[in-house]
Amino acid sequence: MQNQNPMIADLVKLANSAAGTFAGMTREARESARERLKEAMGGMDFVSREEFDTVKLMAQKAREENEALKSRLEELEAKLAGK
Repeated sequence: MQNQNPMIADLVKLANSAAGTFAGMTREARESARERLKEAMGGMDFVSREEFDTVKLMAQKAREENEALKSRLEELEAKLAGK
């Protein structure tokens, strides 16, 4: 077996420690950025897709009812004008 040079072993340990520290710092920075983004977006008024689709259907139904009422009103106005 080869004997390791203590200086090289210490450098390897130092490099491993630095890599671990760097990985930890990267992970912490990523989590911090994610948390800041959540906080920033939390103050905005976003709706879920389900809520959006529900309101869209309500608007479509209201438009259809509006068109039906408009047609009915035009018919009634035509009858009144014909008298």
